Amino acid sequence: MVKEMIEHTPGGDGIILNLHPGQLRAMNSEKRFVAMLSGTQGGKTSLGPFWLAREIETRGPGDYLAISADYDMFKLKMLPEMLKVFEQTLQIGRYHPSVKVLEIRDPNTGEFWAEKADDEMYARIILRSAVAGKNETGVKGLESTTAKAAWMDEAGLPEVSLVAFEAVQRRLSLFQGRVLLTSTLYDFGWLRTHVYLPWLNGDPDIDIIRFDSIENPKFPKEEYERAKRKLPSWKFDLQYRGIWTRPAGQIYSDLDESVHVVTPFDIPDHWPVIVGIDFGAVHQALIWISQDPQSGKYYVFDESLEGEMSTKGHCRKAKDKAANHRRVIWYGGAASEKQQRFDWQAEGINVHQPPISDVESGIDRVTELIKTDRLFFFRTCEKTVSQVIEYSRKVNALGEVTEEIKDKSAYHMADALRYAVSGIDSLNVKQISHPSPNDKKFSSGSSRFSFNIQKGRFSGW
Repeated sequence: MVKEMIEHTPGGDGIILNLHPGQLRAMNSEKRFVAMLSGTQGGKTSLGPFWLAREIETRGPGDYLAISADYDMFKLKMLPEMLKVFEQTLQIGRYHPSVKVLEIRDPNTGEFWAEKADDEMYARIILRSAVAGKNETGVKGLESTTAKAAWMDEAGLPEVSLVAFEAVQRRLSLFQGRVLLTSTLYDFGWLRTHVYLPWLNGDPDIDIIRFDSIENPKFPKEEYERAKRKLPSWKFDLQYRGIWTRPAGQIYSDLDESVHVVTPFDIPDHWPVIVGIDFGAVHQALIWISQDPQSGKYYVFDESLEGEMSTKGHCRKAKDKAANHRRVIWYGGAASEKQQRFDWQAEGINVHQPPISDVESGIDRVTELIKTDRLFFFRTCEKTVSQVIEYSRKVNALGEVTEEIKDKSAYHMADALRYAVSGIDSLNVKQISHPSPNDKKFSSGSSRFSFNIQKGRFSGW
């Protein structure tokens, strides 16, 4: 019989945690950044509140953060788990819904300090969403907070940006607070480039805790085996094993993240820029590429994927960004999308039809630049990097790779990249003048943990 994760002691005055090996490794890790990456339903979210409780016991009074991917996940997943652990199980928390703060009792007196939501508290957990500006729980609400530890749940979801992760780190910088990242894997975004790959290269501050869904003893093995039979192996590895595996039939298989994904730097304003646009009412993608006139290398340095905005709005934002560069050339859309190009031209941006209209020829052009180490991507362009890795051809029932691109219409960033690269000859670097030196714009253990919940105290890790 599988034990429940939370078990009350015989006397009823404490609890015992029965952790599976993956959860135990996360609790025992002493690294500053602990990333718990596992298959779906692996028991990640259920561990987060207990990890935070231990941080509060260790680090004492102050602010702590619990960040969900978006408001729906906050309301349906994180909040119920937090209330269950802090209010019901440990009996040390009291939730203030008006400010989305969980107040923690003073462990010395067993009392709550606050009479109102904005009163001083012994400690508080600020619950927020990683989607800035969505409802009142956006990351913007964290900017005035100084915290001692943070838990980010489902950090690998596309909705959770690198900006959100960096905002959390800033809030923790004064106390050098620890971070727990819990997530199933969804794509090849910042969680891989900024956490997993640095760990792989020996970063002493990061710990990766990886395990399959079935390491959770409650996860049905039959369901695990069914998913293994039905899903492509790369997707099964992502969703049920916590492993980043490149898809079969990957189109840009020569991309080496350790070589072609680089740390961002300031693009000099005299470097020429080319912008690729994939038009769309809901998903309009822009890729910005600049060329180093000395080396001839190209850098994808900016990206955007936006919708529900007028052409005027898109153009206004694009022109504001282009103002930072002396020369910008624009390419966008398929051969048939003449009207979209006309619309942009009417707003003052002369968007050219890409010189290479054939998809396969455009792919060959991108592949050539990658294979010859002439095309590089800033780490901050996480959507583009993710799509370039996932861009793949369909695999038939025999496991053979076909010519057809899988889910082609979903890869807006990959299409915008192809449009931009097809026009790079127009940059004509040799004709671009270099700034003079006087140009002011130029610059060089055990799986059992006990809590004493009498009078709201908790201890005994």
